[in-house]
This record gives sequence, C-alpha cells and structure tokens, in this order.
Amino acid sequence: MNDTTPELLETAADGVVTLTLNRPERLNPLSESMIAALQDALDRVAADASVRVVVLTGAGRAFCAGHDLKEMYAHRDQAFQEALFERCSRMMMSIVGLPQPVVARVNGLATAAGCQLLATCDLAVASTEARIAVNGIDHGLFCSTPSVPLSRNVARKQAFEMLFTGEFIDAETARARGLVNRVAPPEELDAAVSALCDAIRAKPAATVATGKRMFYRQIEKVLTDAHRYAGGVMACDMMGDDAQEGIGAFLDKRPPRWAAAPEDG
Repeated sequence: MNDTTPELLETAADGVVTLTLNRPERLNPLSESMIAALQDALDRVAADASVRVVVLTGAGRAFCAGHDLKEMYAHRDQAFQEALFERCSRMMMSIVGLPQPVVARVNGLATAAGCQLLATCDLAVASTEARIAVNGIDHGLFCSTPSVPLSRNVARKQAFEMLFTGEFIDAETARARGLVNRVAPPEELDAAVSALCDAIRAKPAATVATGKRMFYRQIEKVLTDAHRYAGGVMACDMMGDDAQEGIGAFLDKRPPRWAAAPEDG
C-alpha cells in the first residue's frame, strides 16, 4: 500500500453499496482517517435513495482488528482519546441511524472495536474462517465501547465472558450466540451475502426504512412504552401506499406491485 491507496473502497451495483476497509496489511484498523472515511461514506449513503442495502467488509484476511493501537499510543493525552472515541461512536450510531440495512460481511478476524463494528451492523454473514473477540483486556484496556453493542446482541453472561477473558470464538459460536445471522465457507460468502441483500431489496424501501427506525427506538423503551410507540407507527404505516398495496395484493391473491424505487446509481 502507498499514500495514494484509498483507505475505504466503495462499489455500487443493483442498489447495494459495498464499503471495504482497505488496509489489509494492518488488518484494517479503525484509525482516525478510517473512521472519517467511513463517516463520510455513511453520510452520503444516507442521502441516496437509490441505495437499498449497505455491505461492510474488510480487504484481505481481516474484517477489522479494532482501533489503531499504534496511533492511540502515540497520542497519550486524554483529550485526543476522548475525541477519537466520540468520533468512533458517532460513526457507529450512523450505521444504526442509516435508513438502509447494513450487512457485515465478516471475511476474517474481527477483534475489539472490529467486533464492535460487527455487532453494530444490522445483520452479519460470517466466513467459517472468521475469528471474533473483544480482547482489549489482554492489553490492559477493557473493551468498554465494544461492550455496548455486544451486550445488546448476545446474552449477558456470554458477553461478560467474552469481555473478561478476551477469548476468541469461531463463526458458528457467534451464530449460536446471536452475533451473526449466517455462516458460509469462504468460497460461498459472497453468495450468502447477496442472498440476504436480495431478500431485503425485494421489500418496499420505505417500509424497510420505517421498520429499521422503529426497531431501534422501541428496543430501548420499557415494554409498555414500546407497545404504545410501535402501535402508533403501525397505525401510521397502515395509511401508506405500501401497506395498502401489500394487503390488497394478499387479499386479491396476487403478487404485490411495489412502487418503483429510484433508479440505481
């Protein structure tokens, strides 16, 4: 790699944008510049109605090895560290706030903040060669920020064990714990990701966007408030064109004819 090599690659096809962390020789760390590149790409995607799904992956043998420890160690002042984690948290929350579903294509190693990135994505497909850990504790740095999405994906005791032992888990264990949705051999990983993206692309874009926003808002509410909020969203959705067409098609025993999405660009 040289100074002109982009840190983040972006490709688009059939309404799917793929963002590839492109520092394979360093296992794709979340450096200041990588976080900034991801933030810029996510902001652009959020404003592009032609994008239906985002795939996030890494070049080479790693998905993401976490924060750039060399960079962090070189700036040993608290103001730098706090600013770094604030920008990283903003980028992670942009994934959650994106109207399009984000699929992690976990091609290999995902550790520390790389596991955080995986856990923050809405969906995940992992290679059988993937290895996952929140192992900051091995270096005297507890994975505090990765613990936030991790503990919202897996059971509490399983998250605690991962955080306090730093032990690696394989893809099948990650699926069993709810951290990834699907597992595929390396040669079938792209097909498995495409199948998941195609299933989402087949659904009406506005309904997907509304559903994603509702899902994350209700999950942090107490049960009674969540029901109240979800009921209001659903009542509003019933007035929309997608529900009228979808339910009408069901009653008429015909395939739904969704409104055409904006032309993919």
